[in-house]
Amino acid sequence: MTDSDASITGPVDRTEEFVRLLGHTRRHRFAYLMSLMNDRNDVEEVLQETDLVLWRKFDNFELGTNFTAWSCRVAFNQMRAWRQKQHRSRLQFSNEFLDAVATQLDTQTERYDQRLETLRACVRSLPDRHQQLIQQRYTDGDKIESIAARTDRSLDAIYRMLSRIHDSLRDCVSRKMEAGLTS
Repeated sequence: MTDSDASITGPVDRTEEFVRLLGHTRRHRFAYLMSLMNDRNDVEEVLQETDLVLWRKFDNFELGTNFTAWSCRVAFNQMRAWRQKQHRSRLQFSNEFLDAVATQLDTQTERYDQRLETLRACVRSLPDRHQQLIQQRYTDGDKIESIAARTDRSLDAIYRMLSRIHDSLRDCVSRKMEAGLTS
């Protein structure tokens, strides 16, 4: 589901929709800010401020438009405000440089979303046991040792299987992106 699929029917639904959109796009804002700033702690600080501003201004968000792009624009403005507050002698990029990077990132957001959706489609096309392995390793965060013990396989066997799955997913995503397919 993209953020353009949002439908709001009342004040409670609007809050739920905000929470859904915020959670769904958090990684985008984090990655966006990480590309503009050089410290993870600073990014977390700006991200928290950004989320507050997004909530305060959510009534201004036009439903059916791109929440990710809007939230990244708010994050960009919050990052600039944060920078102005900083008077320490840290590495500081010029506003022109940051504008150029932000413009570049804005143009890549859609492609990133498309690539992520394509990856999801490719994962869904894997055999069930491969999907399970991906789920255990990357969604549940299980360690290779745990997976190996649970499936009664060697560590090498699990690593080789993950490597083959990675290759398969990379090929699938490349093939579909070249063909302009996402599902």
